[in-house]
Amino acid sequence: MVLPLLAEGAHILEITPSPWVAFAYLAAGVLFILALRGLSSPGTSRAGNRYGMAGMTIAIVTTLLTHGIASLPEIVVALAIGGGIGFITARRIQMTDMPQLVAAFHSLVGLAAVLVGWAAYLNPDAFGILDMAAYLTDTLAHASSTGAPPPTQIHPQSLIEMALGIAIGAITFSGSVIAFLKLAGKMSGAPIILPARHAINIVILLAIAFFIFGFVMSQSMLDIALITALAFIIGFLLIIPIGGADMPVVVSMLNSYSGWAAAAMGFTLHNTAMIITGALVGSSGAILSYIMCKAMNRSFISVIAGGFGATADAGGGAAKEQRPWKRGSAEDAAFLLKEAENVIIIPGYGMAVAQAQHVLREMADTLKKEGVNVKYAIHPVAGRMPGHMNVLLAEANVPYDEVFELEDINGEFAQCDVAFIIGANDVVNPAARTDKSSPIYGMPVFDVEKAKTVMFIKRSMSGVGYSGVDNDVFYMDQTMMLLADAKKMVEEIVKSLQH
Repeated sequence: MVLPLLAEGAHILEITPSPWVAFAYLAAGVLFILALRGLSSPGTSRAGNRYGMAGMTIAIVTTLLTHGIASLPEIVVALAIGGGIGFITARRIQMTDMPQLVAAFHSLVGLAAVLVGWAAYLNPDAFGILDMAAYLTDTLAHASSTGAPPPTQIHPQSLIEMALGIAIGAITFSGSVIAFLKLAGKMSGAPIILPARHAINIVILLAIAFFIFGFVMSQSMLDIALITALAFIIGFLLIIPIGGADMPVVVSMLNSYSGWAAAAMGFTLHNTAMIITGALVGSSGAILSYIMCKAMNRSFISVIAGGFGATADAGGGAAKEQRPWKRGSAEDAAFLLKEAENVIIIPGYGMAVAQAQHVLREMADTLKKEGVNVKYAIHPVAGRMPGHMNVLLAEANVPYDEVFELEDINGEFAQCDVAFIIGANDVVNPAARTDKSSPIYGMPVFDVEKAKTVMFIKRSMSGVGYSGVDNDVFYMDQTMMLLADAKKMVEEIVKSLQH
């Protein structure tokens, strides 16, 4: 009676891949590694994107040729819908909206991991994760007593992978949704501090671990439902106390989470490409998060824990001491820029908001025609995602050899005639070096105070950076404050340069 019951109760998917499938996935993995290598530099980023596209094409085609769960027409329709949405989004999205787009992508990866995990739980025979030894034992027992098929028995290893993938995916989804809302300005970028938030987070994480253990023991739908719900909640709670200044770290951290969720689902699906890709994304995102934390003088563990040490008024705009400052005009700025020999431009989030990258490049081109040496200085955490300023400058066709990282250009400010700051603030604040009580103390910043002249474009003197710290650069003798929308001010400077 065992064989009829086995045939009726479980349609096991054969998961022994042929050699060419393993080779195809290996090739895709190599291309993904080359993609990451290429994306590490602006000069090779285009090639990196091409490697990534080629690797993903190989992975998708291989999966289509070896599919065994959904029908080919269903997969093609899904690909057409998803590809169409992606194509339209890519055509319409503004480069200044890239941070929230990246956050949205991460949320979709997390949600996909949750859905795949639930699909595997509800239909384990199609995913090839049944524990056959336990199934056959239970079949004999049930056949001799009731004559009915036994309860489904999933392999314990697959249960662990499934539960972890669902938990990490759910955290990634809800956390990425909050990050998207903050980056898109649909909710406050200031930290939202809940009472006893760390105690609440620890209790929820322990509860998730408890229910994962219970799920492995019982395979209960209640356990997996509780794991999913609690993971959604903890993702929300981890991100809301993180302020806008830490958004670059949050984006890279969520990127890492999405990779680990994909890797866990790869083990559940016995898919080598997903395991390799997820591990690459997860590890590279974690390394990038650590680098970003060092660049911001943040504790990596503190950020992962959800803004540990943040206060409710962080980034809220502290009261400032009234001190004298100098206001300049576009004509004043144009005259000084034209007379300069060396100009260093420091862009920040204000440039992104004003979408001033194109007119900024036009200003730089005009200055170069006058014989001025122009360079761009990029801080690792300028903007709202890793590489935000690099992406915007690349979109404006700024030559790669004119763009320098902090450690490569900081020593040149002493010989700089004009430090042109557009939309940046905390990354040029000397309090990071001098004020031990400052929340940005220890963060590497640009030495703009060593320049002969500093031009600082910002909307008004009332605003401060996301750290909420006033900036001594505003009040230096050599600083000229250019108070206006960044794009409009640069446009006026370009007009003055051309007359």
